Amino acid sequence: MRVISFFLVGTVFGIIATKSELISWFRIHEMFRFESIHMYGIIGTAVILGAILMFISKKLPIKTLDGEIVSYTPMKMNVTRHLLAGSIFGLGWAITGCCPGPMFALVGNGYLFALVLILGAALGTFTYGAVKDKLPH
Repeated sequence: MRVISFFLVGTVFGIIATKSELISWFRIHEMFRFESIHMYGIIGTAVILGAILMFISKKLPIKTLDGEIVSYTPMKMNVTRHLLAGSIFGLGWAITGCCPGPMFALVGNGYLFALVLILGAALGTFTYGAVKDKLPH
């Protein structure tokens, strides 16, 4: 049942990402060149929806599929760390024209070059995991 739930959520996300042109390389580059508000509208909607869902999750005892209460511990703000990490993420997004979520939607739409992006993201994640103890946090 859990796999089916993840599959359904992923399918809905893929449809929304495709129909909203979230996976469009041209839309992403328009955003980074400040030529269109389209992507900012999508991102703004996601931020507002996320804030609403965080508010609700703080007020109501929402449970995971395993029955555990959803909770979180706020991360201590570190301007240098967050600025550097955000810059690296944004640079990768601008160069490839793709952020992590839509990579899978691209594969689902038959754009197999996204497999290279997924491999690169996985390698970057594993590399960070291997060196995170040596990095200043």
